[in-house]
Amino acid sequence: MKNNYSALNLIFIFLGSIVLLFIVAPLLGMLLNTSPAELIETTKDEEVQKSICLTLTTSFLSTIVFAIAAIPMAYLLARKDFPMKQLVLGIIDLPIVIPHSAAGIAILGFISRDSVIGRIAESVGLNFVGNPAGIAIAMAFVSIPFLLNAARDGFMGVPERLEKAALNLGASPTRVFFTISLPLAWRNIVSGLILMFARGMSEFGAVVIVAYHPMITPVLIYDRFGAFGLKYARPISVVFIIVCLVFFIILRMLAKEKKTQ
Repeated sequence: MKNNYSALNLIFIFLGSIVLLFIVAPLLGMLLNTSPAELIETTKDEEVQKSICLTLTTSFLSTIVFAIAAIPMAYLLARKDFPMKQLVLGIIDLPIVIPHSAAGIAILGFISRDSVIGRIAESVGLNFVGNPAGIAIAMAFVSIPFLLNAARDGFMGVPERLEKAALNLGASPTRVFFTISLPLAWRNIVSGLILMFARGMSEFGAVVIVAYHPMITPVLIYDRFGAFGLKYARPISVVFIIVCLVFFIILRMLAKEKKTQ
């Protein structure tokens, strides 16, 4: 039995190594084919700097703003049963399934000047199309399912008996949510926030339809590739991957620190 188990482990390790190599090899090849001089020159490019800052800022703000509504909604989905709940869950997952170019067209119709939202925004001097606000909406549309699903799983993992006990002792529902439910589901919520931030940051299809300019980094990479070829697009890709990696490490460290406190 021990030998069979060891053989099975070896097979799993081999298959896992293939998957890991499949992920690492293209990234490593891109890094090795980019010289230090190209990386330095790219980091000094003002357009690249602005693009990366815009990407990080819009993705972060869209995550924070939409989380204000998404986290309470996730709690309701975890705790309440209501008619057509499965339909609601299906709708939540829809942005993951549909082509993101189609998502961009849908968002464009929703926020264009001819729409109700667009006319309201225009009355206060705001045009979502070609604006960072429109980019943030496009990012949120394709990424919010990750937060909703992760937060819902987190709340479902909180024992209801703890909430009921607190309510029986006289705590208000608001206090129960903020002192019991939210802290116990925090790990999943943080993971969902990081996933939403990451997915928004990497979005291209929906954003490019809503706002080609100003360019977020995925759009800039596509623009440089189309205009100048692989040689000019690859260094931006490497720099952006390094920036993303640094941010994810920091976010994971902060989440781990929050958990140990």
